[in-house]
This record gives sequence, C-alpha cells and structure tokens, in this order.
Amino acid sequence: MTDPLHDRRMLEALVCPQTRAPLTFDAERLELVSKAAHLAYPIRNGIPVMLESEARALD
Repeated sequence: MTDPLHDRRMLEALVCPQTRAPLTFDAERLELVSKAAHLAYPIRNGIPVMLESEARALD
C-alpha cells in the first residue's frame, strides 16, 4: 500500500518539462497543471505522463 502523502510530495517535486516551472496537482482531474505553459499533464495508473503531446491545453 502506498502512502498518499508520499505520492503527493513526489508529484509536487516534478516541474513542467516545457518551462521548468512548478506544477500544481489537480486531484479532481488527476492532472499536473502548468500555469506557465497553460498545459495539464495527465496522471494515468498513478504515473504522470509528462509528454507535451499528451497534455491538455488549458483555456
């Protein structure tokens, strides 16, 4: 069993691959959001997909 606090800290340590800016975790959508790049990177099966081609553009 994984520790949710530990997982969240690991996610918060990641940065946007495009801008190197910090990401915020959106628990409702299971995404890591880069406000600087206006992109949201999905988390699939507990694994962040940090590919620009897989990111959702933010409005």
